[in-house]
Amino acid sequence: MELDFELYRLDVTVSDKPLVRLSVIDVAPERPLNTIVMLHGFGGNAMQWKYQLRALSPTHRCIALDLRGHGKSDKPLTEYSVDEMIADIEAVLAALKVDEAFVMMGHSFGGALAATFAHRYPERISKLVLTATADKFELGWVERWLLTLPTPVLDFFRPFYRAKLGAPPAVLKRYNKHAVSRWNGRGMMRGLEMPVLIIRGDRDRVFSETSFDAVAQLIPQAEEIVLPVASHMVILERRDAVERAIDRFLGLGHSSWRSGDHEAEVRVKLIEERPWLKFYEDDVPLTIPIPERTVPTLLSSAARRFPNRPAAIFLGTTLTYRQIDRQAERLANALRGLGIEKGSRVMIMLPNSPQWIIAFYGVLKAGGIVVSASPVSPIEEVVREVKDSQSRFLITLSRFSEIARAASDAADLQGIFYTNIQDYLSVWSRLIAGLRQRGKDGDRAPAPLRENERMWIDVMRSYRANPVQVTADPNDPALIQYTGGTTDQPKAVLLSHYNLIANAFQTRHWVTDLKEGQERVLSVVPFAHVYGLSTVMNFAITIGAAMIILPNFVTQDVLNTIKRTRPTIFPGVPTMYVAINNFPGVRKYGLNSIRACISGAAPLPVEVQETFEKLTKGHLVEGYGLTEAGPVTHANPINGVHKRGSIGIPLPNTEAKIVHLADGEACKPGEIGELIVRGPQVMLGYLDSPIDNETAVRDGWLYTGDVARMDTDGFFQIISRKKEMWYNRRGDEMVPVFPRDLEEVIYEIPEIKEVAVVGVRNYPVAFVTTNRPLDAQTVINYVSRRLPELTPKLVVFVDEMPKSFIGKIISRHLLEKIPEPQRRELDIVSDRIDEMLNYPLKDTLE
Repeated sequence: MELDFELYRLDVTVSDKPLVRLSVIDVAPERPLNTIVMLHGFGGNAMQWKYQLRALSPTHRCIALDLRGHGKSDKPLTEYSVDEMIADIEAVLAALKVDEAFVMMGHSFGGALAATFAHRYPERISKLVLTATADKFELGWVERWLLTLPTPVLDFFRPFYRAKLGAPPAVLKRYNKHAVSRWNGRGMMRGLEMPVLIIRGDRDRVFSETSFDAVAQLIPQAEEIVLPVASHMVILERRDAVERAIDRFLGLGHSSWRSGDHEAEVRVKLIEERPWLKFYEDDVPLTIPIPERTVPTLLSSAARRFPNRPAAIFLGTTLTYRQIDRQAERLANALRGLGIEKGSRVMIMLPNSPQWIIAFYGVLKAGGIVVSASPVSPIEEVVREVKDSQSRFLITLSRFSEIARAASDAADLQGIFYTNIQDYLSVWSRLIAGLRQRGKDGDRAPAPLRENERMWIDVMRSYRANPVQVTADPNDPALIQYTGGTTDQPKAVLLSHYNLIANAFQTRHWVTDLKEGQERVLSVVPFAHVYGLSTVMNFAITIGAAMIILPNFVTQDVLNTIKRTRPTIFPGVPTMYVAINNFPGVRKYGLNSIRACISGAAPLPVEVQETFEKLTKGHLVEGYGLTEAGPVTHANPINGVHKRGSIGIPLPNTEAKIVHLADGEACKPGEIGELIVRGPQVMLGYLDSPIDNETAVRDGWLYTGDVARMDTDGFFQIISRKKEMWYNRRGDEMVPVFPRDLEEVIYEIPEIKEVAVVGVRNYPVAFVTTNRPLDAQTVINYVSRRLPELTPKLVVFVDEMPKSFIGKIISRHLLEKIPEPQRRELDIVSDRIDEMLNYPLKDTLE
């Protein structure tokens, strides 16, 4: 897969008065050898370096600028002098934290700027590469005459030459007058002492041959390469020869045609450290550059690249990327106007909807931190999370006003924004929704509104969509996400902008056959859970995909939506795929548009995976993640080798290993222990929990709490949560037992719809839902034939599994469903349910 450099483009403010932002491509691999800064020429743009970016970015940090007035940078009517351009370059380097000496490359007049920078700051330049650079730049008489024409005349003809020139006439005139025509490099070139490589074409006639020859004569000990059959755009015309020359100059091999390939050497070394890399699909990079930027740039970039493409398709209404971005800007201005400052916490308690996307990006654009809350949480949990997170604002639906006011009374919220599902519907859809809601008041605003309450639609109409200028660091907190709490009380996880950017890029590069601006992502996994936020919302935005949004998972609604909208990608959780597999007449809904699904949040049973793939003809692969890692760390290759029952292999830039439960030492392949991971997506820490942080993250490694094993190929398999495993005594030995071992066997029974096994006092209890009548003894007999040592002590039939809002089964709530006689038999006391979930590991081993 070729990197999409537009994903790595960001705006850097180089001047406040007037406001000037340069568009910069910044691509940095996991272990860069050098930093290379690339400057284009008069009337050019950063993407003229596209071939060199592609060749050098796997091993070097590459920064390519659209200079002031060029490409996608701002075009103020300033002087455009050399001093002004050099000051811009300094500001970009400072903003991107380029502190060490770097390699600078310049083409044409970009070479003049590079030579000037090297002359003024020789200590900052390790090596200098000048391509098609002269000692002075005298335009031909035709070009000089054209620049004398009135600007309106040149503007009139601009559509005919726009593709060749990256700057408007007004800029080119000023740039030529104050910089290009005045620059003379003879004096400064004589003083350059760093290594210099000069590359030019033998047919370059843009400037005089004497001016090109002088450069090599003026710079002491410069190396000059003249490439045959190349003219002024030598970096495009002879790109392979240019790349070989640069490689030699940087000391990376290619001293002859038989020389080794440094990139291949890096690849071999990486595979030795990470054996799973050899199972990456051909188009998946071994490591990916992760830009040092903030999350809002994802949406800004998508709005620039795909302004009129659908971003959100919701109940018959479509919003484009430009519309979503402008709405987020309006909200950001509203929040700033109402007192939100950098670092202020704003809770979002919404179902999947356009408002969720707008609220998330609006809060971040305003400099705030998003606190993500489940819209189905009990009122007590919402109040606790508001107080625990110190949220100042709450954005929610009108129907949740009772919860919002309870939270406000308990935590003294500064403001509440109420929105309705209908706010972004078309007139026709709104009319239909109104008829359905006639006589109901669920979506009506509470009346009268309190002083700190506002209606979303009124607020959005009151503010402009002007960009908000907030200085944010990629390592600043962006999201407070509460864990699922399936075995414990939810913890507040603090994720940075960089964590979320990293996981969005890792997920985007894992799916190899994407068509940017054309994919359709079924968005039913809650955005309020970090799995939905990263693998659905942020993933979709990185590729300009249309998000087909459903506010909740109702099997019939999901199937109707699939039939109508033909999504191509469906991230989900196992319980969703189970429901679809078991739906009567599912084949008639035409699931074959779905090419790729990644299942997360819980283990994916093999039977469920095989059935779903048979129905869709697409690929359903199991992945793995946890809130503390933003969340995805592992996945099976979509179109390559994937092992059923395995969570797959670590994503690019992610390390993983298994350590012994007792002493923390590394396990050999095949041995069972705790999974630990390290990567750019790992959290900043738990909010205000220093003791938990010391336990969870050690030396950069996140201890997941999941029992797993790795095979010799580097594929990982989750066995159980540490807190859900138990031990059986066999003679004098305590043998570990894991719920999934029984669950996989019970899933083989045709009548079984869902199953969850819980260890109670070191005995397995199976909870099942069925799609046809079944008795407990049948289940017990089946398991006793397959796994006699793990025969369940009790089988409990339940109408519905208790689940978190993401769809994970909550094991601590299952015990409440055991009938009273069996509860007494197992000695389960209601106020000690959490203690009954298996003995602590330490006590069992003792």
